[in-house]
Amino acid sequence: MTEEPLPARLPVTDRTRHRRLREQGSRERAELEAILDAGFVCHLGVLVDGRPVVVPTVYGRDERRLYLHGSVASRSLAGDTPVCVTVTHVDGLVLARSVFEHGVNYRSAMIHGIARKVTDGEEKLAGLRLLTEHSAPGQWSYARRPSRKELAATTLLAVSLEEASVKIRTGAPDDGDGPDAALGLWAGVLPLTTVWGAPEPDPALPARTAVPEHIARRAGTRHG
Repeated sequence: MTEEPLPARLPVTDRTRHRRLREQGSRERAELEAILDAGFVCHLGVLVDGRPVVVPTVYGRDERRLYLHGSVASRSLAGDTPVCVTVTHVDGLVLARSVFEHGVNYRSAMIHGIARKVTDGEEKLAGLRLLTEHSAPGQWSYARRPSRKELAATTLLAVSLEEASVKIRTGAPDDGDGPDAALGLWAGVLPLTTVWGAPEPDPALPARTAVPEHIARRAGTRHG
């Protein structure tokens, strides 16, 4: 059965309501998807033995779900438990005339839901493909696929994208029209960008092993 597309606007819940800095909040699902597509590392927050644990891990997505993976031995990936997943991009430091007004230009998403352990073989393979292609487009077709033993040793979690919160800050400092403007101090934004470097071959590679095009073409390009 074909699933209905998620609504273009994110729903407001007790967990996603913007209580502070509401002007930086967004309810547009397109903004959520853009933030997710611009990164590949998230932070998974989960309770393990009654204590909070935050785990950095790579992810992939389709229209409705975020997929996370790790070892079957990881207690943080037990599944069937409430989780909070965050993705953040820092775009620059906002340097104001006073320290109090300093800030960060950023894009962030926070996703709430129940982490479901994927047990269906076809969905597990499809989720791992999404995850691989999200971080390294073209690599799923280039590299060897997971074996049955490797799949058995891997946990894949699916988290719905239905309940999420988005915040974005852009632009200059906020004190340009206040009393501190008379101080004569420089103020502005120090941008931060990340660029992919040149591929570094494994020393164990045979001589003259070419870098595949899908990897080589990313060198020098901006990430995020």
